[in-house]
Amino acid sequence: MHREQPQMTLPAQLPKALLDWYDAGARVLPWRSDPQPYHVWLSEIMLQQTRVEAATPYFERFLRELPTIADLAAAPEEQLLKLWEGLGYYNRVRNLQKAARVVVDQYGGQLPASFDALLSLPGIGRYSAGAIASIAFGIPVPAVAGNVRRVISRVIESDEPISREETRRRMAAALSALLPKERPGDFNQALMELGAMVCLPNGAPRCERCPLNGFCLAHLHGSVDRFPCKEAKKERRREQRTIFVLLQDGRVGIRRRPARGLLRGLWELPGEEGFLDEAQAQNWLAAQGFSPTGPLRPLGPAKHIFTHLEWQMQGWVVPVTGAGALCFVTPEQLAEEYCLPSAFRAYADRIPNLIRGVFDV
Repeated sequence: MHREQPQMTLPAQLPKALLDWYDAGARVLPWRSDPQPYHVWLSEIMLQQTRVEAATPYFERFLRELPTIADLAAAPEEQLLKLWEGLGYYNRVRNLQKAARVVVDQYGGQLPASFDALLSLPGIGRYSAGAIASIAFGIPVPAVAGNVRRVISRVIESDEPISREETRRRMAAALSALLPKERPGDFNQALMELGAMVCLPNGAPRCERCPLNGFCLAHLHGSVDRFPCKEAKKERRREQRTIFVLLQDGRVGIRRRPARGLLRGLWELPGEEGFLDEAQAQNWLAAQGFSPTGPLRPLGPAKHIFTHLEWQMQGWVVPVTGAGALCFVTPEQLAEEYCLPSAFRAYADRIPNLIRGVFDV
């Protein structure tokens, strides 16, 4: 028989302590300075896997090129992906556009001022809907992101695994009970800020700077390194890949990935599963319709980690003739027009120098 857990309760002094701290030193961020609904929405999607410092230039460039939701809805996919290049999780920007088209069609190009309506849009989950609703519209709903779960777990010494939906739901209910109705957006942002700047992960919080240290149980009991509780992660799958940097007339060969699966529809440096030695690489080139015009040179190892997958890579650079099935572009075109995921950055960043070394251009 399932036993109902007792209600999760937070200290009554938390809102005032948190807001006083936030008012005294909150970071100045572009989406805070001008919290238009579109700006808040865009920032929340960008920040789901990216730190503020890295996301800010992306945010500013995105809005320069697509200043309205209608512009986002109408943008060509190649432009959209290029603006997102380096942030990863490209389905997020695709969902951003899907949602923008719904907003244009159903809400006149303005985000709806409703938690439930926001939640119904593609790519917007409960956290994002809560953040947008509270920050942009002043709706008193919580926004329980990972940073927030860590803070709450430590404040009350919760032994509930923070990855579970039930834990999120209970924390949301506890936060709703003391959410200041007049400043829900500031309260949610203050919790996020505390998790990002003070209540840091991996047992390294800056408790001496925390406004909650007078009633945080983990701090008072010296148990900070035990919280939050996490369930064991599944071991990440590893794949070995050989990446080819094929050079021809001052250009590099790229190809589009399949329309389904990992990095779907994005451009890539061509490659093959497994680590190919030089003889195998020569055979691969021939099978692709290329003939080397110089030696194959190893580029060394590289690694890229996806959520549940790790690519272990080695590379070859070689000048070639032959058309094959690749698109050959200049380094300038690659930088300005084509979206190449960060999985290939270790090799892509070297392309201009490799071209200059081989072709002296």
